[in-house]
Amino acid sequence: MRCTFCEHKDTKVVDKRDLDSSTRRRRECLKCNQRFTTYENAETINLMIQKKDQRREQFNKEKLRMGLLKACEKRPIPVEKVDQIADRIEASLMQSKQKEIKSNMLGEKIMRELKKLDNVAYIRFASVYRDFKDINDFKKEIKGMK
Repeated sequence: MRCTFCEHKDTKVVDKRDLDSSTRRRRECLKCNQRFTTYENAETINLMIQKKDQRREQFNKEKLRMGLLKACEKRPIPVEKVDQIADRIEASLMQSKQKEIKSNMLGEKIMRELKKLDNVAYIRFASVYRDFKDINDFKKEIKGMK
């Protein structure tokens, strides 16, 4: 691994932590003694998401994460929890061994995770995902939560 500061090719690992879907390594350059962090992720297969209008797009974990963050905005939810949900959803999609996933299946997985985490985040996501038209749609969803 090359140093990100001086490009020297010899570094040592001073700390290693396994995260849900990656490995975090804290490294130190043997030449300039600067420290930097690297993340190692397993290569994933190309998953395609089939949208409601039949378009297909490649699965994007960052897009999933940003949607979760938007639903959890201004809620007392640590970013680490959001990252864990994104990791769990990605892992379950990979374990399904399907190369193409329908967007409604992905949306339902997201809603199950948010429902366990925070009711407000769940309702926010559901209102966009299910395209609520008026207050009655909100009332119906909230009533179904009880």
